[in-house]
Amino acid sequence: MTLPHSPGGVGEPRPPQAVQVHRREHRREEEQKEERQHSLQMDSSTRRRTFRSSEEEYQFSAADYALAAALALTASSETTWEAQLRRQTSAVELEERGQKRVGFGNDWERTEIAFLRTQWLLRQRRDRKALRRRTEEKVREAKELRELCSGRGPWFWIPLRSHAVWEHTTVLLTCTVQGSPPPQVTWYKNDMRIDPRLFPAGKYRITNNYGLLTLEIRRCTVEDAATYTVKVKNTYGQASSFAKVLVRTYLGKDAGFDSEMYKRLMFGPSVEFTSVLKPVFAREKETFSLNCLFSEDVLDAEQNIQWFRDGRLLRSSGRRQILYSDRQAVLKVACAYKEDEGLYTIQVPSPFGLREQSAYVFVRDAAAEKPGVPGSPLNVRCLNVNRDCLILTWTPPSDTRGNPITGYSIELCQGESEEWVPCHQAPGGTCRCPIQGLIEGQSYRFRVRALNRAGSSVPSKASEPVVMGDRDEAQRKTEIPFDMGKTITVSTDDFDDFVTIPSPPTNVHASEIREAYVVLGWEEPRPRGKAPLTYFLEKSVIGSGTWEAINSETPVKSPRFALLDLEKGKSYVFRVRAINQYGMSDPSEPSEPIALRGKPAEKQRDHRPAKFQNIKNYISLGKRLLEVQAFFFQINNSHVTASSLGPYFCVLATLPPPTQVQAFRDTQTSVSLTWDPVKDSPELLGYYIYSREAGSSEWRTVNNKPIQGSRFTIPGLRTGKEYEFCIRSVSEAGVGESSAITEPIRVKQALATPSAPYDFALLNCGKNEMVIGWKPPKRRGGGKILGYFLDQHDSEELDWHAVNQQPVPTQVCKVSNLHEGHFYEFRARAVNWAGVGELSAPSKLFECKEWTMPQPGPPYDLRVFEVRATSLMLTWEPPLYQGAGPVTGYRISFQEEGSEEWKPVTPDLISGTHLRVSPRPAAGYSDSRTSKLDRPSEVTALAYWQQRIRKGISDLQPGKTYMFQVQAVNSAGPGQPSMPTDPVLLEDKPDAREIEVGVDDEGFIYMAFEAPEAPDSAEFQWSKDYKGPPDPERVKVKEEANKSKIILKDPGLEDLGTYSVVVTDADEDISASHTLTEDELNKLKKLSHEIRNPVIKLISGWNVEILEQGEVRLWLEVEKLSPAAELHLIFNEKEIFSSPNRKINFVREKGLVEVIIQPLTEDDKGSYTAQLQDGKAKNQITLALVDDEFDKLLRAADAKRRDWKRKQGPYFVEPLQWKVTDDCQVLLTCKVTNTKKETRFQWFFQKREFPAGQYDPQTGAGLLCIEELSKEDQGVYRAEVSDDRGEDDTILDLRDEALDAIFTELGRIGALSATPLKIQGTEEGIRLFSKVKYYNVKYMKTTWFHKEKRLESSDRVRAGTTLDEIWLHILDPKDSDKGKYILEITAGKEVRQLSADLSGQAFEDAMAEHQRLKALAIIEKNRAKVVRGLPDVATIMEDKTLCLTCVVSGDPAPEIYWLKNDQPVTFLDRYHMDVKGMEVTITIERVNSEDSGRYGVFVKNKYGSETGQVTISVFKHGEEEKVLQM
Repeated sequence: MTLPHSPGGVGEPRPPQAVQVHRREHRREEEQKEERQHSLQMDSSTRRRTFRSSEEEYQFSAADYALAAALALTASSETTWEAQLRRQTSAVELEERGQKRVGFGNDWERTEIAFLRTQWLLRQRRDRKALRRRTEEKVREAKELRELCSGRGPWFWIPLRSHAVWEHTTVLLTCTVQGSPPPQVTWYKNDMRIDPRLFPAGKYRITNNYGLLTLEIRRCTVEDAATYTVKVKNTYGQASSFAKVLVRTYLGKDAGFDSEMYKRLMFGPSVEFTSVLKPVFAREKETFSLNCLFSEDVLDAEQNIQWFRDGRLLRSSGRRQILYSDRQAVLKVACAYKEDEGLYTIQVPSPFGLREQSAYVFVRDAAAEKPGVPGSPLNVRCLNVNRDCLILTWTPPSDTRGNPITGYSIELCQGESEEWVPCHQAPGGTCRCPIQGLIEGQSYRFRVRALNRAGSSVPSKASEPVVMGDRDEAQRKTEIPFDMGKTITVSTDDFDDFVTIPSPPTNVHASEIREAYVVLGWEEPRPRGKAPLTYFLEKSVIGSGTWEAINSETPVKSPRFALLDLEKGKSYVFRVRAINQYGMSDPSEPSEPIALRGKPAEKQRDHRPAKFQNIKNYISLGKRLLEVQAFFFQINNSHVTASSLGPYFCVLATLPPPTQVQAFRDTQTSVSLTWDPVKDSPELLGYYIYSREAGSSEWRTVNNKPIQGSRFTIPGLRTGKEYEFCIRSVSEAGVGESSAITEPIRVKQALATPSAPYDFALLNCGKNEMVIGWKPPKRRGGGKILGYFLDQHDSEELDWHAVNQQPVPTQVCKVSNLHEGHFYEFRARAVNWAGVGELSAPSKLFECKEWTMPQPGPPYDLRVFEVRATSLMLTWEPPLYQGAGPVTGYRISFQEEGSEEWKPVTPDLISGTHLRVSPRPAAGYSDSRTSKLDRPSEVTALAYWQQRIRKGISDLQPGKTYMFQVQAVNSAGPGQPSMPTDPVLLEDKPDAREIEVGVDDEGFIYMAFEAPEAPDSAEFQWSKDYKGPPDPERVKVKEEANKSKIILKDPGLEDLGTYSVVVTDADEDISASHTLTEDELNKLKKLSHEIRNPVIKLISGWNVEILEQGEVRLWLEVEKLSPAAELHLIFNEKEIFSSPNRKINFVREKGLVEVIIQPLTEDDKGSYTAQLQDGKAKNQITLALVDDEFDKLLRAADAKRRDWKRKQGPYFVEPLQWKVTDDCQVLLTCKVTNTKKETRFQWFFQKREFPAGQYDPQTGAGLLCIEELSKEDQGVYRAEVSDDRGEDDTILDLRDEALDAIFTELGRIGALSATPLKIQGTEEGIRLFSKVKYYNVKYMKTTWFHKEKRLESSDRVRAGTTLDEIWLHILDPKDSDKGKYILEITAGKEVRQLSADLSGQAFEDAMAEHQRLKALAIIEKNRAKVVRGLPDVATIMEDKTLCLTCVVSGDPAPEIYWLKNDQPVTFLDRYHMDVKGMEVTITIERVNSEDSGRYGVFVKNKYGSETGQVTISVFKHGEEEKVLQM
C-alpha cells in the first residue's frame, strides 16, 4: 500500500538542485505554450482563414481544459498582476512575430485579424480567471480534506516478518508504523509483555525511530523461540503485527528449514480432515449446513479456515454463518436460494501445504404453491442502470413441472419497504427485460416469478439493491494530478457556457434489438448546458412519411429508451429532441431503419459513439500527444467494452444442446458426465442436467443452477441402478432442447488402482526365512485383487529388493535367503486389473531369528463380518507356528476406542476359528434379530446364560467402537496376539442387507442375497456353519447380476444350520447370515408343497343372494382363470347344466361361477359342488342347501317375489310412522310411489274411514296431524292406496308400547322446551316457574331442590304443574328461603336441570313485589264494595212500591249513600232506606214516571269506595213494559 508523501514546510529553503529543476520545467512550459498558441494561427499560404464574429463562442475540447488546469496549477507561484501581464505580453509578441512571417499584405485583413486576436485574448483571459478561481476552490477543499484526514489510527506500512536463526546469534525484528498522533508501542512474547528491566542487561533492546520500530534479541537460546507481537495504539485506534522466531540448533538433518520442527513452529500443527464432506441436497427457503472435523485445533481459525463456493471466497453475512469450535468447522446457510447451489470447498493450511475438501450443494425448488407451477427463476441482476431505466436479466428455472413457461412476472420493491409491487410482465421466450419509469436517486430491488398455465411460481431471490443515477456522469469528470500525488476532479459541466435551447441529440441508433422490444440509444447534445435535460422521441414507419410521437408515462431522462409496442414485420426510423427549461431542440438526424427480430432492414452505418469514430481523425490530423492521451483517458473512464463498438442485435432463440454426452462410472453413488460444449455462443449461461432411471419416463432435474464447463459429477444415485442422462443449454432465451440420451449406465465404483496394503506381521521365522502377512488394501479400486508384490530391505543395506517377480495371490508370503540375525523391513503393492497400486509404508523391523518358543505364533487374517448393532462375526486362520504342542483354543480380546486396556470377550477359550460376538443390550434396547437366540421356555436361566456365553455375549455396547485381537493357546500358554482389527463401530447401517429366505415359483426353497454395490468382479462366498461351502450334493448355487442364491435340492434336517455369505473385492463389509431352524424349514416345505401342487385361489366361497323378482343366485369367485379353465357343477352327485329354471354362468376372466334358480322349489334342495381346473391347479367348493337353511331361503324368496308383484301397482315406499314436532304435535306420515291420476288414497282409524288425513298426489306423501295426543287417540291407524293395477296398505298400531313411546317423546320435547326459571312475587309469597310446551304427569317427573336438598310439599312450600307451566310457591318467605333452587325435569332418559338463584337483589325484588301485592290484597279485602243484590235493570208499574236490596261489605263498616241520576237521594216521604248489618234496602212507595232513572248505591270506607247501579223504568197502566234508555 502506498500513501501520499507529506508536503514540505512552506518556509523551508529549497536546495539549488530543486531551483534548477524548477527553472527548466518553467522554460519547458513556456515553450509548449508558445507552440500551442502558434498552432492556433492559420497559415494563409496553405489554407483559407476562417473568422468568427464577436457573438460566437469559441469551442474548447476537454483536453484544452485539462491542459489549462495543469498549467494553472504548475504556475501557481506566479500570482501577481505583473506576472500575468508579462505572460500576456509575451504571448502577443509571439503572435505578432508569427504574423510578420505571414507577409499577407492586405491591410483590411490585418485589421480584422488584430481585432479578432484582441477579442480572443480577452476571452482567454476571462476563461483563465474562471479556471483559476475554480482551481483555487478545489485546492482549498483538498487541503481541508487533508487536514481532516491527518488524525487517523495507526497502521503498519511494513509489518513484522518471521525469522529462523541459529543458537547464540542475534535477531532483529523490525516494522514500520504510521499514525497521527504518534502511537504508543508495546512488545509481547507469547502474549506476555516484554519489560527489558526484568531480563539480563542487554537481552532485549527496543527502539522507535520516527515510526521504525525494532526489537533486538541478543544471543538467542531455544527459550527465545516464540511468537512476538507488537501492538500500537493512539486516540483513533490500535493495530498489531506478529512474527514467529525459530531458534535452530546444530542437529544435522533435523535442523534445516525443511525440518518438522520448523514447519510446526511456522505453520502450526499438522491439521488433517477426520471427516468427509458429503453432497447436500437442500430445498429452497430451508436451512442447510456443511460440517467438517479436524484432527487438531486450527490456529487463528477465522483467518486460516476459508470456505469457497465455485472458487469465490465466502464471508459471514445475514444468511450465512461461518463457525468453528471444538475442531469442527461449520458453514450454515439459512433460507437457502438456488443461487447458493454450487461446489463448496474448505481450505485449511498445514505444514505440508493446503488441505482442502469439496462437496456439491444442490438446492431444489421449494414446494409448489399449486400443482404444476414451475420453479422459481434465479440470478436476477440489474444491468445498464440509468437515471430512470435499467435492463433486468435472470436465469430460467430448470423444472417447469410439465407445463412450458408462458411468461415472467416482475415485481419491484423501493428502498427497504419490503412491499413488493408487480411492475411488468415479460414473455416466456426471454429472460431479459427493460424496466422504465423509475425515479432517479431511488433504490430498487427486483424479483421474478415464472408463469405457466398452472399458475405462478414462488418468487426468486431479490436482486441486489441498485440506485438510479446518471451513468455518464463519471465520463464527464477528469482527475488532474498535482502537488506530489494529489488529484483534483474537474467536470466538463463546470466549463459549459450558458445554453438556452439545447442542441439536438446525435447518433440515434438501436443499442439492443430483441424479439419483443428495441432499446434505442443516443448521445447527449454538446454542449448540453447545466440545465436538466429530458427527451422527446418520435417514430415513423418506413414509407409512411409521417412522424408519430412516442408516449411515455414519465419524462425520459436517460439517453436510452425501450420500445415495447413495435409491430413485427415493419421497419421504423426514430429521432429524438432534447428539452430543458428553456425549450425544445430541433429533431436529431433519423436513425437507420430498425425492425424487430433481426438486423436493420437497410444498410447499417457505424452506430458507435462519435468519440470512437473520431480516433482515426485525431491521429490523421496530427494532434499533439497530450490531446490524444487526454482523449484515451476519457475512453478508459467510460467503462466501454468491445461489444459497445457496434450495435447489439439479438434474435431470441434457444441454444442447441451439447453433443457427445457420455456417462462414466465414478463411485458407488455417483456418475461422471462429459460433453462437448456449445461453441461460439457468448450468450450461454450454462447447462441443466436431467436424469432418470432406465425404463422410467419421468425426468428429474439434477442441478437447479446452470453449471459451467463440460464435466460434472452427479452424486446421490442408487447403487446398482441404471440411469440415463441428458443435458440442455441455458441462455436468456430459455432452456434449449434436450441432448441425445446417454446409454444406460449402472452406478458402481469405477475401476482404479488399489490403495496400499498395511499392518505387516511376522507369522513364522526360521534361520534364513520369514513368513510375512499383511492386511489387504482398504480401497480395492472396484476390482479383484490379483496379487501382491513384496519388497524387502536389510537394515544394514541401502537398497530395497523385490521378493517376488510374479504377484502373490494371498496375503501371506514366505521370504527365503535371508541372513540370520539381520533385521528386515517389508513393503508391498497390490495389483488389480487397473494396474499396480500404491506402495505401502515400510513395516517395522523384524529380526531373522528362528522361533523356538513353546507358545504358538500369532493367528492371522483376522476378519470382521456381519457387523450389526447387536452382533458381529470374527473369523481367523490358525497360527503357522504351533509351538511345543497343538493349539487347544483361542482367546479373543477387545479394546474400546480411547482405552489402552484389552479385555476378554469370553471367559472361556474358543475351540474353533470363528466366533459370533453379541454385545450385551443396553437398558431399554430391543432388537428384532435376537430371535435367533430366543430362549426356549424349558431352558433354565442358568442354562440360557451359559448358551449366551458360548455364543460370545460380552460387555460390548451398541454404538461404540472397538478393536479385536486373537491369541492361540496351547499347553505352554497363550502365544503372540494377532494384528488387531481396524476399529469397528457397532451400529445398524441403514442400507445393510439380509439374506432373503423363500420359495420360488417352481417350489424350491432358496436363500438369496443381493448386493447392488458389489464390484463387477465380486464373488459371493457361501458358507454353512462357518466351516466352508455348503455340500454341493444338497444345495445348488445360482449366480445372477449382483445377486446369488442357494437352492435346497432335498430339504431335510441335514440342511439346518447357519448360512453365511460374504461379497469379495468390496471396500466395505458386505455380508450377512441366516440361521435356518426346523420350524422355519417346515413352513417353507409346506409352502413349497402348495406351489408344486397348486390350488386355484378362492377369493369368495359360495354366496346366496335373492334377486329382485325372487330369483335365487348362487355364486362364488376365484382368481382370474385362463380361457382353458373348466367347470363341472355337481348337484346331489349328478352333474347339471343350464336349463330354463337353472341358468349357469362361468366367466373365466373374472373367475366367477354363477347359478340363477327361478323359481326356487323343493326340488332345488341339496348340495351344489363346483369342480374347477385350470392347468395343474384345481379346486372344489361345495354348498349345502338343506333343512332349516333351505326353508328359510325358500320363504325369503317367496316374500321377495310377492313384494315384487306388489310393486307393480302403487305401493308404499315409506310405511306409516309417527313423528313428534317441536310444537308437541304428533304427525303420522307415509309415502306412496308408482301412482297415477286415478290412484285413490284413504285413511282409516279403528277400521273406520278417517277423513282428517291428508294426501299430496304430487309427492305421494300422506299426513295425519294429531294436535293434542290423548288416550282417545290410541288405536290402529291404516293408510290404503289403490287403483286398477292393485292396492297396498300400511298399518301403525298406536297402543300400549307405541303409545308410551310417543308420550315419552312428547315428555322429552316438553322437557327440552322448558324456559329458564323465573322468579315472581305474589300476595302469598314468592313463586318460581318455568313455561313448557307440554306436560304429562304420567310421563314427566319434576323435582325441586333448594341448596342441593330435595324439597317436599309443606305448609309453606307448594309445587305444582299445569299443561304449560311448572311452578314452586313459597308462602310467607323468610331469609332461610334464600339460595339456589334447581328444577329437575325427567322424561324417560332425558333429564334436564334449570336453576335460579333466589338471593341478593333477586330475593329483595321478589320480597318487595310480595309485600306490595300482599298490601294490595289487604286493601282489596277490606275495601268498601257492593257485593251482590242490585239488578242491572228493573221495571215497575206506577203506584207500586219499589224495593231494592243489596249486600255491601267493608271493614270498617262503610258509609252508604244512594244516588239518582248521580245526585244524592233525599229520604223523605216516599223514599226510605233500611240497613240491617251489611244488607241495605231502599224502598220507594207509589212510584210514578218521575221515579224513572239510574239509581246507585255508593259505599265507602278508609280503604276505598264502590258504586252499584241499577236502572229503574216506571210504566203506566195499560202500557207495555219498556226499559228506560239512559
